Amino acid sequence: YLAKGNQEIIDEQTYTFEDRGKRSVTIRTEMTPTVSRMVAGKRQESAYPLRWYSIPNLWRYERPQGGRLREFWQLNVDIFGVADLQAELEMLQLIDACFKAYGADESMYTISLNHRELINYLLDDYLALDAKAKKSIAGLIDQMKKLERSAFIAKVDAILSPQQKAAGITEKLLAILDAKQLKDLPKEVQTEPPVQELERLVVRLNDLGITNAQFDATLMRGFDYYTGVVFEAFDNNPDNRRSLLGGGRYDSLVSLFDVAPVPTVGFGWGDVTLQKFLEGHRLLPDLKAETNAYVAVIGDIDVEPVVAQLRAKGLKLAIDLSGKKLGDQLKTADKKGITYALIIGESELKTGQFQLKNLQTGDSQTLDVAGIVKELA
Repeated sequence: YLAKGNQEIIDEQTYTFEDRGKRSVTIRTEMTPTVSRMVAGKRQESAYPLRWYSIPNLWRYERPQGGRLREFWQLNVDIFGVADLQAELEMLQLIDACFKAYGADESMYTISLNHRELINYLLDDYLALDAKAKKSIAGLIDQMKKLERSAFIAKVDAILSPQQKAAGITEKLLAILDAKQLKDLPKEVQTEPPVQELERLVVRLNDLGITNAQFDATLMRGFDYYTGVVFEAFDNNPDNRRSLLGGGRYDSLVSLFDVAPVPTVGFGWGDVTLQKFLEGHRLLPDLKAETNAYVAVIGDIDVEPVVAQLRAKGLKLAIDLSGKKLGDQLKTADKKGITYALIIGESELKTGQFQLKNLQTGDSQTLDVAGIVKELA
């Protein structure tokens, strides 16, 4: 994390402590360094391209808010051993397929693209920023969409020297960040290799039917380990304008573990951002309770033999052992979304005839075990 992580995450969002062996321990905030270490350990044994995915439990020390929790689960997908754009295409196709598998269409989300080498060229060569200004400007660009334009410009001017401002660096930066398409970039920038690589990627995506991928010069992706194309998917719902997932190419991270570099492209997709997206676009299925009936028990009786008999015939039953009044038990069943209540008292046990109540319609039937199975199975 210290070698290649985002400084904000290291300084502000990690759970870091000293263990009993006086070692510094950090609870994992993301999966990529862990996966890279695993690949490094099995580098000679693995067959490439190597495709790995995981859904790890992760922790970040940050203020819980809409779409962000301190503990969460995240889909992590990586392809190792592919050095050309075919890896980016495969990852972006997978992302698009996941969205569509949930019932989303391309009007609901946008895939933003940028390139780490393009970012470096713009800050190092085109704008000729020193290391300190480069780092500050990069962090500011990452926050640009959260700031008023005037506030953003004021912060840029505060970073630049009087000479840089007089040389028009602020205006040159804005011209880049305002580019909606690659062809809107300054002419001298358009000839750079990373721009041409992004152009090829967009064309290939369009050929594959993915038409909602677009260049975004403000896309920074905070992790220092990215080396090529970077991408994020954004929710187009006006009530949830946020990044849903992100990733990119990182060709040198595996080499941190004393092995030769392995070209890699991957992404992470959190569970909470996915939930917010699905809720906002009304894509969550109307999940029904799988319990066939809620067994409401009247009195201090043993209903287990009857319930076991019904369960043996394939029914899913939940028993209320609270001792509450019948009315309260039926209210509990209704709150749980269970359609039927099976009412069992001492007389029902003696006769073998049980009341099956439909909590939605209010209708009741008196049935034996075979009748209950026939009605509910």
